[in-house]
Amino acid sequence: MQKMAGSVWTREKRQAKAPTLGREQIVREAIALLDGEGADALSMRRLAARLKSGATSLYWHVANKDELLDLVLDEVYGELKVPLDEEGLRWRDVVQRFAYSMRDTLARHLWAVPLVGSRPAIGPNALRAMSHLTGALRDAGFAGYNVDYAASSVTVYVLGWALSEVSWQRMLAQSGGDPRAVVAEMGPLFEKAAEAANYPELLEGYQRMQSEDPTVIRALAFEFGLVSLLDGLAVRLEQQELPKRGKRPARR
Repeated sequence: MQKMAGSVWTREKRQAKAPTLGREQIVREAIALLDGEGADALSMRRLAARLKSGATSLYWHVANKDELLDLVLDEVYGELKVPLDEEGLRWRDVVQRFAYSMRDTLARHLWAVPLVGSRPAIGPNALRAMSHLTGALRDAGFAGYNVDYAASSVTVYVLGWALSEVSWQRMLAQSGGDPRAVVAEMGPLFEKAAEAANYPELLEGYQRMQSEDPTVIRALAFEFGLVSLLDGLAVRLEQQELPKRGKRPARR
């Protein structure tokens, strides 16, 4: 994470000079640009043109492009849902719904994936989402640093999947958007490599999955990994040890 002298979140929000251009409008249009054309398309000049305004007007609300990225990323965090107020939900149900919401949100805004972890998540939406997630874990009985370890385990798992989704969508785009075409194109190459290296078990597994819908396989794999993670956290909760500051949690 880069060093910052200040933050858009730590100074008072400026009032719009004109009724047609405020921070909210700038953020909405930036997200529309990012969703439509990707991260490389975003520039203050390009955004100003879409808003039919001068770049100087944008700088009244945001000091630079980095601050704009902080704003749009927090807007993405605002789409995350943690159903703490629903009755009858176990902690793992809350966490599971959060994980799915995070996965689906990042899938809608793939440009945001590299920003998570590289930009400071200190906007109101980011803080609210993390407070809700850690609150559910504390209510379940996690204590001390185990709350943070559990929360980061979930978010890092989902982020890892989101990173793979970026690569997957890139391959889809190169193959005309057909998931089966991607698998069919890779099939002969994988089979040749596995046979040459004498890994028949890998070849068998790959051939087994070729007959399935790749989108369904990916969804099931995400569910399997998430449930396994939650199972592991449940064991940790039952046999909880509170590690001291700076020390790694004990292995089991």
